Amino acid sequence: MKRTTVSQIRHNIKVYDRIYDKYEKMHGDTFNPIEQERLHKKLEQAIKSIKTNSSNKIALDYGCGSGNLTKHLIELGIHTVAADTSKKFLDLVAKKYSHASRLDVLEINGQSLSNVKNGHFDLVATYSVLHHVPDYLGIIKEMVQALKPGGIIYLDHEKNESYWNKDEQYLEFLRLAWLTPPKKWKKYLKLSNYLFKLRRIIHPRYTSEGDIHTFPDDHIEWDKIENLLTTQGCEIVLKEDYLLYKRGYSIEIYQEYNNKCNDMRLLIARKKCSSPKMPKTG
Repeated sequence: MKRTTVSQIRHNIKVYDRIYDKYEKMHGDTFNPIEQERLHKKLEQAIKSIKTNSSNKIALDYGCGSGNLTKHLIELGIHTVAADTSKKFLDLVAKKYSHASRLDVLEINGQSLSNVKNGHFDLVATYSVLHHVPDYLGIIKEMVQALKPGGIIYLDHEKNESYWNKDEQYLEFLRLAWLTPPKKWKKYLKLSNYLFKLRRIIHPRYTSEGDIHTFPDDHIEWDKIENLLTTQGCEIVLKEDYLLYKRGYSIEIYQEYNNKCNDMRLLIARKKCSSPKMPKTG
């Protein structure tokens, strides 16, 4: 690994080990009933799209955090390997789901899937993680390698081009949606924000949580991801843009704009089964 990347990953682990038990309270964009219901349905759809020969299916939750995907995968009856760089997160997940026989935890290095066997999983899933990975395209390639033929790769909760373009209707939604708009002036009273700015000067990819971000603005490139999946022998099962619900939004406004604009993307792809060899002619 490059020295800077090693430094970033170490800092990332340090911060997550500090906030692991507060993480869910900090993320109202994930841990709210509306987003959790959407996520459960989409994971169920992904599992139904698996075409491997396995009777007992196994999933990898890459960047499991506090167990967001792990929870749903276990509920959906699939054996899950929860993987993360943070030991505190892994300990938390192991404790939360100690009752589940369908769970293992795995410490990963934040750079690769070098300790994961090729062709081992029926499903590899990740949620709001790709923009934290220094080489996210490299990781996606390794995810495909970790899949059995007919297995599913599930990529969710990453910003799409509609978010970056910020069209008029989306901006209108944002103006109307917040029940209590965030008070921007409060950030000037926090010493931690000034320390954060200093850290960003030294390491531009740091965020206030300590995440490693692919770009300072989290702008992953979906066209490159799709192209990579195609060249790695995958077929797109579902590509869906959706409007993320955040804790603090007006539910009425959200429902009104849900089909008018979007800001996130879900991509489900399946690794093609090996084609049978054609008999030689002549």
